[in-house]
Amino acid sequence: MSNLLPVGLFNKKKLSVLAASALVCTLAFPLAVPVVHADALPQLTQLIKDNRDAVVHISVEVENKAAGSAAAEMFAMPDGQELPKELEKFFRSMPRGTPQPRDAQAMGSGFIISQDGYIVTNTHVVDNASKIKVTLNNKRELTAKVVGKDKYSDVALLKVEATGLPMVNLGDSDKLEVGQWVVAIGAPFGLDHSATQGIVSALSRSLPDGTYVPFIQTDVAVNPGNSGGPLFDLNGNVVGVNSQIYSRSGGYMGISFAIPVNLVKNITEQLKTAGVVNRGWLGVQIQNLDQELANSFSMTKPQGALVASVQPSSPADKAGVQAGDIIVGFNNAEVTSADHLPLLVGTTGIGSTVPLKVLRAGAEKILNVTIEKLADKDAGELQEVAQNSTTSTGALGLAVAGLSDQERKEAEIGMDGVVVREVRADSPASRAGLQTGDVIISVNNTGIKSPEELKMIVDKAPTDKPLAMLIQRDDEKRFIAVGRS
Repeated sequence: MSNLLPVGLFNKKKLSVLAASALVCTLAFPLAVPVVHADALPQLTQLIKDNRDAVVHISVEVENKAAGSAAAEMFAMPDGQELPKELEKFFRSMPRGTPQPRDAQAMGSGFIISQDGYIVTNTHVVDNASKIKVTLNNKRELTAKVVGKDKYSDVALLKVEATGLPMVNLGDSDKLEVGQWVVAIGAPFGLDHSATQGIVSALSRSLPDGTYVPFIQTDVAVNPGNSGGPLFDLNGNVVGVNSQIYSRSGGYMGISFAIPVNLVKNITEQLKTAGVVNRGWLGVQIQNLDQELANSFSMTKPQGALVASVQPSSPADKAGVQAGDIIVGFNNAEVTSADHLPLLVGTTGIGSTVPLKVLRAGAEKILNVTIEKLADKDAGELQEVAQNSTTSTGALGLAVAGLSDQERKEAEIGMDGVVVREVRADSPASRAGLQTGDVIISVNNTGIKSPEELKMIVDKAPTDKPLAMLIQRDDEKRFIAVGRS
């Protein structure tokens, strides 16, 4: 079970009053204590006063078992583990196990971006909603409708019928820096308009959740009910939308994630004008490089997005992109990693022709690619490629065999490829992660058509750097670096 939890749903029940006790100690003699000047810490009072009226509390009614199953899935504990006692009072009445068909309530947060009632929140807050109620800071309640929602970014746009509403200012998330102070306002556990603060811990985090969002990581306290609420910089501008937490308990553990507001602007504008989000599509499966793979491609450091496969008739295929190319630039922007490329492609206009900079056989090459629309069947590109007679190749410690025509057809690999029949323990192949059943398609960008060809290429390859081996496992292609010792 993943430890990443969305934080939008929280079933509304009575909260017990929490009692706190303090132990006051006196010292028998004074100690020298450094003086902390108040002006050295951020002053948040005015920021919160200026913005809390534009933050809303969202209550969602979900019909039948949909809400129950969503809540149960979100807060289910691993087998054999009990809910921590300190959180039990909050989740005591939440559905566990098999949900019963019944209407349920869930809660989240949002913020107003226009005086005529457009509101931003998370998609997971309003999924399966039959009724959405928005409560303002002055306790005014309004019914909201969904203008549009986007599952890949987890951004949803709502609309209430009202005018003259308070609204937030949208900032520039590209200017955020690690260590910068940020403030969240939302409704953790249904406690509306709660404010918490912290710093930006990291930028452009890629999470294993099927999205293409370069998350802002913070240490701001975010809990169930905070999702969809704004993250402010100290100038009072929204720089992110609180979306997920890393947790083993169901509650805040010091790590939270927000969607950058620059991405939110793009998404909400498309939702407002068209009700859906159209994304660009390149048609490649990509992966990050580690230092060993970089060495195998004669690179001094790991950078860019390594192309593991190219979909036939895709924009990349039409532009001449090949497996083994390393994409280091897109539309005049540097591509630092595989996590970076999907966002650049996804936000490029459909039909736009842009330059694609690749490294091929150590040489830089510019290809012109025309971006097409991403369809649901192509959505796998928003994620990285998943990891991880017989002839012996003794130098690597594995035995391989040729493929029959039927096996090639089933694997959809054309004429290249040999199958791994055996991997010797504690061998270079074993240490690189090769497994029985893997299909080796190429080595150092040279296609492998037979076991004898693999042995010949391995024997002739330089021994002072790893081999860049393209393999297929469970219908997914990936490069691995295989050492020689």
